[in-house]
Amino acid sequence: MSDDSARTWVEAEWQDSLDEELEMEIDDHLIAKELAFISDLKHKSDLDRTTYFHELLRQQAELVKLQDWVQHTGQKLVVIFEGRDAAGKGGVIKRITQRLNPRVARVVALPAPTEREKSQWYFQRYVPHLPAAGEMVLFDRSWYNRSGVERVMEFATEDQVEAFFNDVSEFERMLVRSGIVLVKYWFSITDQEQQLRFLMRIHDPLKQWKLSPMDLESRKRWEDYTKAKEETLERTNIPEAPWFIVEGNDKKKARLNCINHLLSMMPYEDVPHDPIHLPERVFNPDYERKVLPDELYVPQKF
Repeated sequence: MSDDSARTWVEAEWQDSLDEELEMEIDDHLIAKELAFISDLKHKSDLDRTTYFHELLRQQAELVKLQDWVQHTGQKLVVIFEGRDAAGKGGVIKRITQRLNPRVARVVALPAPTEREKSQWYFQRYVPHLPAAGEMVLFDRSWYNRSGVERVMEFATEDQVEAFFNDVSEFERMLVRSGIVLVKYWFSITDQEQQLRFLMRIHDPLKQWKLSPMDLESRKRWEDYTKAKEETLERTNIPEAPWFIVEGNDKKKARLNCINHLLSMMPYEDVPHDPIHLPERVFNPDYERKVLPDELYVPQKF
């Protein structure tokens, strides 16, 4: 392959990376004309698209370096993402993991507990998902469900919530003493912004799956969630695992700010790699490739 051909191929691959991110972004603009008022009311980012994409891809390249360093050094990283529904947690998690190895960087989003799990020690269902050496685990909601969703929705008693507050800080200190790096983010948005994002989900068929009955109920209990948030941050902000609040009204800025902060929390560095040489293919003159039947192939409609 000539240098010019190689350059053209690499440029095409780079364009594919941009297109992949663009596909994830463009659904924000797919909305019926009669609902355009939602877009008019939503927060407008003053971060231009070119700057956003350039910085996002730069940070994702750094995340790959972080991943390599975690593997190389045997680090154990846990990142918790908490906050109100529609605050942007999923979007940030998606951008963090977009170019990482899923065997190294895992996302944990647990469903509602089973009856058996309800009878266990509260933290027990989370422990099996904690990282081994060389792994990163991102919790899309975590054990803080107990002081947040479960408390507000009255799935947990006040005694259970108080027991959680008494135990959680020591539980997290145990994790840190075991060698786990624990980073906790709380995503915060305004009342109006959440309402508009819920309206988008209601009227956008591509996003309706994101809207659960629990989300709708949470709108009615905005103030209860605020009180639960305030007490949670006050009682669980410990030196070993402090909280960091991400302002989420501007999705693009929230993503960049959160990833940049996460990178700043880790003392990662470039990991030395042995040079990789692509071996020459072995050709067997006696080999004849079989002709496979047409029905095995996916029809080429595009």
